[in-house]
Amino acid sequence: MTIAMAGQGRPIEERAAASPAASPKPQIIAIYGKGGIGKSFALSNLSVMLAGQGKRVLLIGCDPKSDTTSLLFGGRSCPTLIGTSHRKKQAGGDIRIEDVCFKRFGVFAMELGGPEVGRGCGGRGIIHGFELLDQLGFRDWGFDFVLLDFLGDVVCGGFGLPIARDLCQKVIVVGSNDLQSIYVANNVCSAVDYFRALGGNVGVAGMIINKDDGTGEARAFADAVGIEVLAAIPADEDIRRRSAKYQIVSHPGDRWAPLFETLAGAIAKAPPVRPRPMTHDGLLGLFSDDQTGRDVTLDPATQEDMRGGVTVVRPSLEVLYDEP
Repeated sequence: MTIAMAGQGRPIEERAAASPAASPKPQIIAIYGKGGIGKSFALSNLSVMLAGQGKRVLLIGCDPKSDTTSLLFGGRSCPTLIGTSHRKKQAGGDIRIEDVCFKRFGVFAMELGGPEVGRGCGGRGIIHGFELLDQLGFRDWGFDFVLLDFLGDVVCGGFGLPIARDLCQKVIVVGSNDLQSIYVANNVCSAVDYFRALGGNVGVAGMIINKDDGTGEARAFADAVGIEVLAAIPADEDIRRRSAKYQIVSHPGDRWAPLFETLAGAIAKAPPVRPRPMTHDGLLGLFSDDQTGRDVTLDPATQEDMRGGVTVVRPSLEVLYDEP
């Protein structure tokens, strides 16, 4: 699909194709956040903005739900890398890039995919997906930006692959002014800090605050862990409605385009830093008592409680030996 952009003269895909050759060392950025926090919305619009600036952009969905590219393609789902590879192998054929990578608004996009619910390990699927990318020549592709969309709720090794194996240079966390999304963001910061201590090079470039209602908890978190706020996307009804209709809001001339233009510039320049992850009590301290259970005292249970009555103490069968 070729879309003409207002005031640009040529279609965006034509302009992207005519741009200079990409840098041999692309910025590979892994984006993490709680499920449903708005990573796909932010990434799709950011990708379109970067492509409109003449950058070569590859967006890869690394969530088994395979919904990262849905907004980019107007609600359409892409054939996944893992699923297509399996079907091709069963038919005795080889997977090709045109089977799994598609273009719109100048952005190249694909989905790794994963196992059906209850039929396998999502993290292992991610590892297999990156093995397939290597087979397709991932390390030789010429892009300015490669954006990897990861689910942040899951802490298994597969989802932490870019951080653990230095497959990216930067991590960006997406969160909102709620404890659960900030908890996930803090877990990702903890992973980055852990692997930096082991000699890794990946750092956190910053945080995107989505659905920002102005209460400030996410900004306070970013300050506490020592990372930059790259953009704050407001909790606006226009954004919610248009996102639900799979509409891009970062086209030139759109009221939200300046926000994503600023985000694009910030992401390109932000250095990867080693964060200072917070304790759980520290996270609770970002919120008022009426929003959390910070003032709750833990009341230990006893054996009597567990049995619903008096506990009979039985003699120990442990054998005790005399000291020599």
